[in-house]
Amino acid sequence: MKIETNRLLLRQYTLNDVPFIYKLMNSEGWIKNIGDRNIKTVEDAEAYMLKNYLSSYEKHGFGPYLVSLKEDGTPLGSAGLYKRDSLEHPDVGFAFLPEFANKGYAFEAASAVMEFAATTLGIKTIVGITLESNLSSIKLLKKLGLSEVGTFTYEDGEELLLFSN
Repeated sequence: MKIETNRLLLRQYTLNDVPFIYKLMNSEGWIKNIGDRNIKTVEDAEAYMLKNYLSSYEKHGFGPYLVSLKEDGTPLGSAGLYKRDSLEHPDVGFAFLPEFANKGYAFEAASAVMEFAATTLGIKTIVGITLESNLSSIKLLKKLGLSEVGTFTYEDGEELLLFSN
């Protein structure tokens, strides 16, 4: 599975991407806006990927995808679909290293993921969840054509804004 845009390539993660996931999940933006997943070692990152990323491809036929520059393969971030037990529909998610923020990559990648979901996977309804304080994520979800429809409460009690197309 590969998705190509003007500037980007998106593909399924492999265990070769563990060092990148370790870096991304320990970036300031990830911890602030997505949450600390307690990834303290590369081994923790590998275990997380096996449990949450690679298994999703087999179970659902989709998951998060590595986003890299088409021109040189530099990994920038992650964009994909997540099927959460407590949400009826998959949600679109994205996270990028800070040095690649505000360059339009997240919109380009997330748009491609939503197009892939609709045309290839036949998924018509996509949701998005984010912290009320994450204004850049809210702006991007709206730019993707999602509208705020309410709130979503995680198992841990954290309340997030819920968007849907």
